[in-house]
Amino acid sequence: MPTESPSSAATLAGAGLRAPVGIFDSGLGGLSVLRAVRAQLPDEAMLYVADSLYAPYGERDDDFIADRTLAIGEWLVKQGAKVLVVACNTATAQSIALVREKLPIPLVGVEPGVKPAALQSKTRVAGVLATQVTLRSARFQALLERYAEDCRFLCQPGHGLVQAVERCDVNSAELRALLRSYLQPMLDAGADTLVLGCTHYPFLDAAIRDIVGDRLTLIDTSIAIARQLERVLDQHGLRAAPQNGSTLPRFYSTGDGAHQQQLAATLLHIDAAVERVLIPSRRTAAPDSQPA
Repeated sequence: MPTESPSSAATLAGAGLRAPVGIFDSGLGGLSVLRAVRAQLPDEAMLYVADSLYAPYGERDDDFIADRTLAIGEWLVKQGAKVLVVACNTATAQSIALVREKLPIPLVGVEPGVKPAALQSKTRVAGVLATQVTLRSARFQALLERYAEDCRFLCQPGHGLVQAVERCDVNSAELRALLRSYLQPMLDAGADTLVLGCTHYPFLDAAIRDIVGDRLTLIDTSIAIARQLERVLDQHGLRAAPQNGSTLPRFYSTGDGAHQQQLAATLLHIDAAVERVLIPSRRTAAPDSQPA
């Protein structure tokens, strides 16, 4: 077993504690996870990467999603991230097992809240809004098989919802009409619970509430993700020491970052610049795949 002198071990430990948490999403949805993490772990520094140039992942093939997730995970490791939060249901569903094998840091993924919905539903009918890729994934199907024995889950692909959040549309008449078309059949079928199966969707909370009122209990897993991250940090001895005041996250985007900055300011009350980065990968190496 390798050994270290007490002084060098202490130095490495201190550096690890101060290292940032890396948070990654295909676009802006992971900001809902970042919001929960900041509330749960205010002493942690954070790096947030939105792969907005290639969003939404829900319309990509499985290999593309795994390729981008691994490339961005490797980039965050190079930036010194001590743990990676894959704050994207689609990326988690399709690639977290592969990425966990490849990266040298702990990973925290996300998954739709099927278990808490099954536990909470009184009518035993629950709705799920998620991307088509998430709904068809083996990981999601396994969740249904495990927790949906006596609960009927109505699974609805949220076509257009990610794109709406990406352009900072969380309350337009068009968005509300789209949401109503997805939610009314769930209400008509007797659902009393709704799983927000994409990290973009918590930003639509107010619009959803206006449509369904108190008839649906919303299941947002961002708080559970933050608590799981806390457990992982403690398990690996990587929890940051208490500080005076929280550190502002550092934001990166493979797109222009304008909507990311707007959403962070409007919904998270964080006024911070977004740095544009080029993160090449096997599937995006062709000239016509590079940023303009």
